[in-house]
Amino acid sequence: MKEIPFFLPSIDNTEKTYINEVLDLKGGSKIEDLEEAFADYVGAKYAVSTSSWSAAMHLSMFAMELKRGDKILCSVNAFPTVAECVRHFDAEPIFVDIDEESFNISPDRLKEALVKHKHKKLKAVIVSHIAGRSAELDEIYKIAEENNIKVIEDASNALGATYNGKKIGSTGASMTTFGFTTQMMNSISNSGILATDDEKLYERAKLIRHHAIVSKEWDKYGNLGYIYDVVDIGIKYDSSELDAAYALAQLEKNDDFIKRRREIAKIYDRELKDVPHVTIPSSTKEHIYSQYIIKIDKNRDDFARELREKGVYTALHYVPLHLLSYYKQKYSLRVNDFPTALTNFQQILSLPCYPSMSDSDVEYVCQMVKETAANRV
Repeated sequence: MKEIPFFLPSIDNTEKTYINEVLDLKGGSKIEDLEEAFADYVGAKYAVSTSSWSAAMHLSMFAMELKRGDKILCSVNAFPTVAECVRHFDAEPIFVDIDEESFNISPDRLKEALVKHKHKKLKAVIVSHIAGRSAELDEIYKIAEENNIKVIEDASNALGATYNGKKIGSTGASMTTFGFTTQMMNSISNSGILATDDEKLYERAKLIRHHAIVSKEWDKYGNLGYIYDVVDIGIKYDSSELDAAYALAQLEKNDDFIKRRREIAKIYDRELKDVPHVTIPSSTKEHIYSQYIIKIDKNRDDFARELREKGVYTALHYVPLHLLSYYKQKYSLRVNDFPTALTNFQQILSLPCYPSMSDSDVEYVCQMVKETAANRV
């Protein structure tokens, strides 16, 4: 029996070379190299590297000066970071249902939520791009502009994704947050990054990410000058040189990663399209397949358990936020409050889809899915 992990990182000598340069104290700052390369890659004016994607998302709330009692709209189908970064400011996340096909926030439901929750303290909408498929940004931007709120994008699974030919991060959001290791709990390296075209937001994010310390003297290794000051309440969210070195190497290969994931998705599409009880994701030319999410029409949990017994690890993207104990109890949410997200959650299953998978690995996953589906009644 083969064993196919849900995710494995793709590492070669590029990562090792950059990391060794850091360890040998050679060259300039990898943090600066990463930020410059990233801004160029996504087409943003500014990039602020952070210690994780969660840090980048939290930092975006600092940058916009979120305050107690403020309200932020967000998709109910997102990783917990999205809502928790709002709650850390004692602000209120307002959940919005999703589009059944794309799993992204529904513009129609967003309009309804804005009518229902119209309030002077409504500050922004956080838009998550699920599985590497971009949300309907033109419509969302229009809605946001009409209601005078910012758009913050969660591109934790959309690095390199495009919308109408433009890379996510340069399509018009106030800020967009990215991560390099979002698929793994115990990753070998953690990095995030915040991209923006707004100089004021950039300067504030850069200030806050290292304790809001200002100094006229910083050397290339980040050593603090003799005299410094603290001008706000900051936090420790800056990246390390080692993490930046790893992230820079991964960024340089990202287009190759996307190409390979699309090849894997084509195999899945071909092999699984007529499998009973299985629905494959709808395809778009700009989808980058950070996850390959299928739907199982009955007994999804048993289906996943059988796959695990056959050596195939799977995941869920995501458990809707209103079903999580904290938010359910805090806001008295009911299971059926977001029916599309609920129905999808009961069926979705993410299959392994990462660049180091061989064709035979993918074919093994397909065979195990077919065998498991054949056992359904």
